[in-house]
Order: sequence, then C-alpha cells, then structure tokens
Amino acid sequence: MRHLDVANRASIRRTNLGLVLRHLRARGSRSRTQLAEDLGLPKATVSNLVNELVERNLVREGDVQRGGSVGRPRQAVELHGRKLCGLGVEISVDYARAVALDLRGETLLDQRITINAERDSDVLLDAVAALVTRAIDSMRAQGIDVVGVTVAAPGEIDRDAGVVLFAANMGWSRLPVVAGLTARLEPDAPPITVGNDAKFGAIAEHAIVSPVGIHDLIYITGEVGVGAGIITNGQLLLGAAGFAGEVGHMPLDPERQQCTCGRRGCWETMVGLSALMRHAADPDDPVRDPDRDLEVRLAEIRTRAAVGDGRTLAALDRIAHGLGLGIGLLIDVLNPQAVVLGGYFAILGDHLLETTRRLVGERVMAPHAGGCQLLVSTLGFTSAARGAAQDALESVFHDPGSVSAPPA
Repeated sequence: MRHLDVANRASIRRTNLGLVLRHLRARGSRSRTQLAEDLGLPKATVSNLVNELVERNLVREGDVQRGGSVGRPRQAVELHGRKLCGLGVEISVDYARAVALDLRGETLLDQRITINAERDSDVLLDAVAALVTRAIDSMRAQGIDVVGVTVAAPGEIDRDAGVVLFAANMGWSRLPVVAGLTARLEPDAPPITVGNDAKFGAIAEHAIVSPVGIHDLIYITGEVGVGAGIITNGQLLLGAAGFAGEVGHMPLDPERQQCTCGRRGCWETMVGLSALMRHAADPDDPVRDPDRDLEVRLAEIRTRAAVGDGRTLAALDRIAHGLGLGIGLLIDVLNPQAVVLGGYFAILGDHLLETTRRLVGERVMAPHAGGCQLLVSTLGFTSAARGAAQDALESVFHDPGSVSAPPA
C-alpha cells in the first residue's frame, strides 16, 4: 500500500512538473506567485517544482518583475533548456532541411541540402541520414543533447509504424523512414519518429500567432504537393485515422489536369509548385531544373516578376485565382481565425496576397470572410522542420523528470 502511495506521489509530481513547463511555454515568463495563481497550486508546491526544474537546467530565474510601487519585487521564472534540443528534419521533393530548437524555441541549427526525392529511396535515406548525423554531431560538439529526432514528410503517415504509407509526389509507397534512418545512424542516436509535414508546419505557425490570440488556423503548404495542417482551439486536428488535411486533392481544377495521385482536377494541379513552374517557364528554362536549389529558382521568378515579365506575372495571377477558390471553400467549411500561406506561397506572397484576399472575400459566404485573416508565413520553408523539432521536444514538456540533472 505504501509502495502505491509513493508511486502515486511520484506520478503527480511528474505531471505537475510538466504542467509548469508547458505553462511557461504558453504564457512566457511568470513569477512563482503568478504560476501558483495560474495553475491553482499551493505556492510552496510551485516553489519546489521550480527548484527541481532549475536543477535540471530546464528553467532559470530571469528578470525581476515589479507589480507597482507596493509589494516586494518578484523574480520571473522562464524556460531555459539551452543544453538540450529537438531536431526536426523535413524531406521534400527538392530538399531536406534539419532544424534544431531549444526549449525556448530558439534556433540552434538550420542546415539544408538539395535532393531529388524521386530517386532511389536508399540514396535518399543515405543523404538524409548524413544530414541528421552532421546535425547531431554539431550539437554534441557544443555540449547540447539531442533528445529526439522527428522527420516531417509529405503524404499519409503511419506514425506508430514509422512508415510513409503513400506520398504521390515522391513516388513513395510504404517507405520505412524510421527503420531506414535508424539503421544508418549510430547506435547512440536519439529516438526517431515521423509525421506529416503540413501538420508540423501548422504547429510551428501556431507558436508564432498564438500570443496574439489566434488558436484556430489552417496552414497551407506551398510546395509540389499542397497539404494543410489544421489547428482548432489550439489543438492539431488529426481526423479519425490521422489523415485530416489532404486538401491538395480536392477536385477543383476545371481543366482536369492529371495529378500524381492518379486522379484528375486536384487543387494542387492548379496551385502547386509544378503548376507555377509550368505556367511561368518552358521545360528547358533553368527555373524548372530540379537539380538547382529551389530557393534560387524562386528568387529568379521574383526577379522576373519585379521587372514586369508578362508570362511570370500571368502565372502568379493564375496561382492567386486558384488559391482564392480553394481557400474560400476551406473557410466556408472550417471558419478559422486565420489561413497561413507557407512554402513558396510565402516567398512570393507579395505577388499573390492582394488577388487571393479579394477572391476569398468574394467567395466566402459569411460577411468579411467570417473574420478570417489571410496571412503569409514568416517562416518560409522552415515551418515543417521547426514544427517537427517542437514535436521532438514534447517528451521533455510532458515528463521533465526524464531529463537528468547535471552533475554537481
């Protein structure tokens, strides 16, 4: 009986440690008194919890907060965790990117390589494993522990099995991403998991806009494939089987272009990266060369638009009209506070936003688009990798006791 009582107390303590850490992530620095009031816990309990988190280097005492001319100054408690990080790795058609974030969400590493994901899957996994190895080695050389690696991939994912079930634009079917990478990494590598890129992008974007009160949003990827991550009431919407957000395959294209999924008329055939390139340039144009860096190619399209190239501007206008059609439909169905345009939509946002906003306003049934804002991501092509890095840190936020205190 006593053993059960001790176990229950330990479980409650682990839960409360995570509660404090997650609250600091959501609300920013707080005094111990504020934490006790916010969480409804005794001040002495909160003080002990904070002391333990300080010992584990997960929080630190920050600046002194003054509540006015009366009362004692209160020292703020804030996230710290500079000695550990989560590593997020996005695999896209044209590139792979590794981003490491600390507990505060600050970027410790951002590395990108150009790839062709349609090539042999063994070659692809070799390249991604090498990127992961370099990132882990870089962090460890700085005395930073990588607590986990999360891979962001397109398509339908069986997260428990670590497998990409189907990703049309990659030519993947049942690709064992986790097993493939684990076999290529050192035995002491951190645990690896895999999830959908658009969903991780939504997590990263929500972290940016949540401080201004936006907790219902749709994040739309702008790559060869078009997907969505949906946040509702601050939580990621997964759907019954985890596949929510496959908006790129809504049948909206009146020209019924062939899609890589095997069907015709999918939305991504209107607004995906391949559609932009097809409308903006001939097949032998360097901007359509998949072996060239994608961001370099998009910079060239921006330059052509800036000098008034007619074909480029017409292509961008066509993409904007397609975006207005699909986004208007999504707003009618989901009524979010914001739709965030990511990927290449963000890079070329100044050429897309005005027309897209106008068309959304015309198409949405509710007045003023139901109050929905149309925003351009400030994260560009890093959203998915950042969201994946945040996911890799979740084990720390849910069980801070799993992090060992540094030796005295």
